[in-house]
Amino acid sequence: MAPSSIVHLPNGQSITVSPVFGGLAFKSNELNTHHAVFPPGWTIVLQTEEDDEIDGNRGASWKAKVQAISAGSRDSFPSKKQHIHRFKSPTLHGDYLFISSISNPSNSEFRPASSPTRQIAMMLWATLYWYFHQPEPDLRLINGQSAKTADAGKPRGEWRIYLRREGVFRGRNLLQKLERMGLIASEDSRVGAVVDDRNGDGWEEMFISRRIFWQLDPRIFLFTLPPNQNSPLNSGSPYPSRPGSPITNMPTPPRPDSQVDTTSVTASQGLWAPPTPGPFASASHLPTYFPPPPLQYTFTDTVRHPIRPKPPRQGETFYTRFIPSLGQCLSFRVASLSLRSSSHLIPSSPIQAHFLPPNSAVAEFHPNLAPSGPSDVELLHRWMNDARVASFWGEQGPQAQQEAFLRNGLESRHGFPVIGCWDGKPFGYIEIYWVREDRLGRYVNDGCGDGWDRGVHCLVGEQEFRGPHRFRVWMSALVHYCFLADYRTQNIYLEPRVDNEKFVGYLQDLGFFKEREIALPHKQAALMRITREAWEAPAL
Repeated sequence: MAPSSIVHLPNGQSITVSPVFGGLAFKSNELNTHHAVFPPGWTIVLQTEEDDEIDGNRGASWKAKVQAISAGSRDSFPSKKQHIHRFKSPTLHGDYLFISSISNPSNSEFRPASSPTRQIAMMLWATLYWYFHQPEPDLRLINGQSAKTADAGKPRGEWRIYLRREGVFRGRNLLQKLERMGLIASEDSRVGAVVDDRNGDGWEEMFISRRIFWQLDPRIFLFTLPPNQNSPLNSGSPYPSRPGSPITNMPTPPRPDSQVDTTSVTASQGLWAPPTPGPFASASHLPTYFPPPPLQYTFTDTVRHPIRPKPPRQGETFYTRFIPSLGQCLSFRVASLSLRSSSHLIPSSPIQAHFLPPNSAVAEFHPNLAPSGPSDVELLHRWMNDARVASFWGEQGPQAQQEAFLRNGLESRHGFPVIGCWDGKPFGYIEIYWVREDRLGRYVNDGCGDGWDRGVHCLVGEQEFRGPHRFRVWMSALVHYCFLADYRTQNIYLEPRVDNEKFVGYLQDLGFFKEREIALPHKQAALMRITREAWEAPAL
């Protein structure tokens, strides 16, 4: 591991991770730069345990242990010889961690977290966010039955990290609460016969897998600490938000340049700056996740389907993530009909820690206003009239045609149009839609499950942003968003034309499979599908 590394969280804040004696220190970089801060720091102990298991892997041994306990014998499973050493690189099942200490800010400036459990959950989530950005371990399972199997045919396991009930995690009922939040899990589903809950019986083998971690909405865990009234740090947002809380006796900050669509700016500041509107903005400094409402149904063209939640607003950025392999920030925002540039606040791409000279300061994200450019209608006009795009979309023509096309997308009740951006520069057009009430719903074998499956249409308009790796990153991010947006979504569909073989190949490399070919009124399409159960993680 590098001497120091930096973690860019999806709410725009960054954390420096440094080795310390016995573990790793996580330190917030925003203590003095934001109106409210992520808790300033904590230390974890992260170690690797290698042992001689009955089948050569920890998961098989634990399964045997649970079966033995279920059979009424706690001592009937084989003993193991443990070898514990300091963490060097991830292993499939051998890593475990616990938070050993927490550093809180001064009470004179920031009020303590109203829920210490949520604060610990946030620290654990950020720790796991760093951990699952580390190089993927060898996923092959080597045990007594697979030892003679060729490497290419060996079974593959699920990447997990385990929690030890030590340090902060020894708190009474803490692991139980983290499990109720969905942040950790256990294969031991017993109530347990031990009366004293301080014993920890049944809570010793808690884990989180990579696949499940990436399906957890970060809005459940990320929040900021509110400053005290006598703190020199302001508690108000520099731009109005919706919904907003009025802050009295505060000067109004200067607005962005008048040549930029300021409505889109304030609507699309997105994930990056906690003081500004977006999925993480909260005047109460509390997590901003809310569970789905109870089901209600309606009809569209005789098709019964759930009433859909309102999509994000025009110009609003609803997904942003820093991509380490490209050194750029990927974002998705709702397309806008505004004739002005839909500029929005974005982070400047940071310099990676391993490019910095020794002892240099770690680079941070700084929200910047994306340079103004063509409007979304102008972008679509240029992209749709490109011969490569026109051959598949058939929407070439005067600008009025693309404006009508975009207007129809914004008026749709079962989908919405999206502009994808790299560091704020638009690269393509996307449509995200609900399959059941779309024409594709009539072709899906299972009737779109319970009505929450989604579909995607997409195009890359800018030549510089084409290529298999960029496609893998932004398409996997779209899948990531769809699975985060509603836990009831189990499948994502695309239906490219059958002669678009390169695109179909890219999808298959990403984990989609071709269910079959279907004859739509305007094309013969390959019905491509990826399931939540098979999806592992977004490309990094």
